[in-house]
Amino acid sequence: MRIAIYPGTFDPITFGHLDIIKRASELFDHLIIAAAKDNYKNPLFTLDERVKLIEEETQFLNKNNNITVEKFEGLLVEYASKRNSKVIIRGLRAVSDFEYEFQMYGMNSKLNPEIQTIFLPASETNHFIASRLVKEVARLGGNISGFVSPNVEKKLMDKLGK
Repeated sequence: MRIAIYPGTFDPITFGHLDIIKRASELFDHLIIAAAKDNYKNPLFTLDERVKLIEEETQFLNKNNNITVEKFEGLLVEYASKRNSKVIIRGLRAVSDFEYEFQMYGMNSKLNPEIQTIFLPASETNHFIASRLVKEVARLGGNISGFVSPNVEKKLMDKLGK
């Protein structure tokens, strides 16, 4: 079975994430969406809240029951090995993403050369969407309906007290 892992903070999950999830789930027998604990980014949503949002947002994509959502912390390559995955999926929005992701690829391949990284470019309709920017627009009272689902929008606005 070809298992891929799509890791991220998903704070919150956006249409850009969903685009990558949909495309990756069509390429692999099983896709694990790995929500990272990630304290350095200081997420707005708790890890449990992010996992629940991802589950809610991906249920319509999970027609073949080949998508699962899990929590993880620590080294990604160790987590991938434990989950019997040889592939890490990374979404790219811009050239600036590539530089960072390429460094991560290099480090991960040194730590475990059996695990491959596959870069999926964001679609032209989603290449500018970043969770960080969505949260900032929401904080400033802007319309985020083009970036996240109504469900995520409501939960984000509730979280921000708007």
